[in-house]
Amino acid sequence: MKSRNVILAATVAVVTVLIIPTVLSAQDGAAKGKKAKHHHYKLIVLGTLGGPQSYGDAGHNAGNITNQGMAVGVADTATRDPFFPNYNPGFAGLIGQYPFIYHAFVTNGGAPVDLGGLPGGTSSEVSFITQNGLISGQALNGSLDPLTGWPEENAVLWKDGQIINLGTVGGNESAGGRVNSRGQVTGIAANTIPDPFSFIYLGYVSNGGQTRAFLWDQRSGMQDIGTLGGPDAFAPLINERGQIAGFSYVNYNPSSNCFFPLTTHPFLWENGRMQDIGLGGSCGLTDDLNNRGQVVGLSNVIGDAATHAFLWDNGTAADLGTLGGTYGEATTINEAGEIAGVANLPGDQITHAFFRKRGFMTDLGTLEGDCFSGAFGINGRSQVVGQSITCDFSGFRAFLWENGNMLDLNQFVPVGTEITLTEVEQINDRGEMFGIGTLASGEDRAFLLIPCDDDHPDVEGCDYSMVDAAEVPSNAAVPQFPLATLPTIDSIVRTTNPWQNWFRQRYRMLGQRPVLRH
Repeated sequence: MKSRNVILAATVAVVTVLIIPTVLSAQDGAAKGKKAKHHHYKLIVLGTLGGPQSYGDAGHNAGNITNQGMAVGVADTATRDPFFPNYNPGFAGLIGQYPFIYHAFVTNGGAPVDLGGLPGGTSSEVSFITQNGLISGQALNGSLDPLTGWPEENAVLWKDGQIINLGTVGGNESAGGRVNSRGQVTGIAANTIPDPFSFIYLGYVSNGGQTRAFLWDQRSGMQDIGTLGGPDAFAPLINERGQIAGFSYVNYNPSSNCFFPLTTHPFLWENGRMQDIGLGGSCGLTDDLNNRGQVVGLSNVIGDAATHAFLWDNGTAADLGTLGGTYGEATTINEAGEIAGVANLPGDQITHAFFRKRGFMTDLGTLEGDCFSGAFGINGRSQVVGQSITCDFSGFRAFLWENGNMLDLNQFVPVGTEITLTEVEQINDRGEMFGIGTLASGEDRAFLLIPCDDDHPDVEGCDYSMVDAAEVPSNAAVPQFPLATLPTIDSIVRTTNPWQNWFRQRYRMLGQRPVLRH
């Protein structure tokens, strides 16, 4: 089973004295009040494009939903991949192990509509869809990269039903991040300047050129936006104001407490200027950017003794701390400045989702019987979505947190529908969710959850009564494990090597959060 690597933070073996934020317990807050009532949801399990599987998560380079309910994902076709088993490890993510061509798709709750790929190419992937229907991503162009031998990818934009190849900055490959409603696209592209430290393919060292952050629009084409002084920069995020967030390799540093022997700092780019926005340590990454120019992510503190969640707001980097451990990461922010993420508890053996509002960080806990959780999406209603994970990492359940309660979304799986909803990463302002689940056969399926509320009247199959979270049991078969069975940090590192997978999937140029394959 696949999951984002939220846990994952538990693999950061660092010790420190850290700034501990004001922390509240979600369970404590709920216990003081009455039992919260919640709406039912209608589950729509999406089909494929003719092949065995469909995907709605960052681990498969897919997953986004607009406030109009348009979702974009990725699905297998029935056509065999002529390059298989050779695949581009940066492009393919978790799908490279499968022998089918796969394409980006769009849906409004009906059958997935194939967005196709580049002429002469094979597979395509999706990164983002705007409220006015522009879609960014990347696609294989049908050639093999002469420097690496794997299939070449190029950043693309789907507009008015047509696919546009965004090109490169002189090298062989590029990948698209987000797009805004003006048609400005950001991402990464290779140039022709040799760079032995360029991780163009997100974890795989290339003999090729530097990896450069770009900004593309239809009038000016692709422009290199520079770095913070080193050879490389990654830019997965752009907002409606044209601000870009990402991270840049500053220098080679073999003693760096980071993911590679490199110093990496987060940045915000605006009006031709790239600004360092981290907390002063040797490692930092960005996760999300809202239209107010607020950036969230993770950054080492000065001295590199700990990694904390941070917020960049109006020229200042704020240390958001952790839940008592030495690791924290802010994964998402809404337009009101409310933040969700993941953080370690004291001892760095447990990682939980958190929600931060008005300076207070709330520990969201886990679903019953689990040890780990991570928050990946938040909407304007302060609803948080993510994943709860068993203590041995063998079971995964999608959750919705609202009104102080964490709901197992599997309670809305109709009896007889054999699917386990394992993860939700996106929730729009109407409360509609887009995620991924696993069928009894082991195949993956993208899904939508539609709330049965006043904003969605007369939806066929909707139950408009209210329900208490404890009244309806989960339909997911998830094993339970006592805390005593929790693996140690060392065993996690040895058995899963999560940091390498985490880095590759995180900066797959989706501007989305981490992934750990299980």
